[in-house]
Amino acid sequence: MSRKIVRNILAVFSRRALAGTSAAAFLLVAVTLQAEPTITEYPVPEGSHPHDVAPGPDGRVWYTAQHTGEVGWLDPATGATRHIPLGSGSKPHGVIIGPQGEVWITDSGLNAILRIDPDSEEVSRYPLPENTGYANLNTATFDAKGALWFTGQSGVFGSLEPATGRIKVYNAPRGRGPYGIDTSPDGYVYFASMAGSYVGRVDPAGGRVIVLEPPTRGQGARRVWADSQGVLWITGWNSGDLIRYDPRSGSWREIPLPGSNPRPYAVYVDESDQVWISDFSANAIVLYTQAKDAFTTFTLPSSSASVRQLLGRPGELWGAESGADKLVVIRY
Repeated sequence: MSRKIVRNILAVFSRRALAGTSAAAFLLVAVTLQAEPTITEYPVPEGSHPHDVAPGPDGRVWYTAQHTGEVGWLDPATGATRHIPLGSGSKPHGVIIGPQGEVWITDSGLNAILRIDPDSEEVSRYPLPENTGYANLNTATFDAKGALWFTGQSGVFGSLEPATGRIKVYNAPRGRGPYGIDTSPDGYVYFASMAGSYVGRVDPAGGRVIVLEPPTRGQGARRVWADSQGVLWITGWNSGDLIRYDPRSGSWREIPLPGSNPRPYAVYVDESDQVWISDFSANAIVLYTQAKDAFTTFTLPSSSASVRQLLGRPGELWGAESGADKLVVIRY
């Protein structure tokens, strides 16, 4: 809807001198139609290579500065950033916000899970058991009971009990590959295995995995996210598809992204069950609207942005531009 059309609507509203709730409703429709998504980039310190991003409850936006071994946060109101060192050898990958607003990091360099107190900035380290070997830790999610589950691309997944610090590590089916991870509304934990080209459904009670295979072989399932109905949305890095799986019916659907050679990386489902995907090939963030069965492409202002993670809060989608040393937000 163009601004000119909106002005015409408002003119009609004024001439008719509508009154009461009908007038309020008319004005609300006009103002709503005027709103369009906006894209804003925020630079972070040069050389940070922000890999993952997570907006916090206090307004700060946290990110992993993978190349400098730090976790950083951005104040969107001022553009100011601050970095917290994570220790010698750190190479942080994933970041999520815990139930109490604490910050959790999967650190592939330290082979450990880290917890950061957002107020004191104290860093707590939970190393993986010595017999695990190098896990190449990737991403994490909290289950319904408050346990943190994580993936290791070398071929493992596991859980951490925050109250006790106890860690369990399991071998993933088919070896290396576990990457993205999420918890569905029914309490199951799902991870995507990029090298294995499958999605694993984990029973949190015992760590048992059921392998779910998309129709296309070798699709390179990279990240996974569940919507409010428990439907899974998966990015096919190799196949260029947005993959939908409904656990209730066991049905699959593979939806090709727009463009000639899409490379879907991250996926996130927002509060309205809209599906957001980062596309490396198009240097864009792509929105899939389920109700319309249609894509909308938002080309990123910075070239070669390489958005590796998406997370959001109501009305905002955040991404980490690892190739541009920036964070990006789409406000919708």
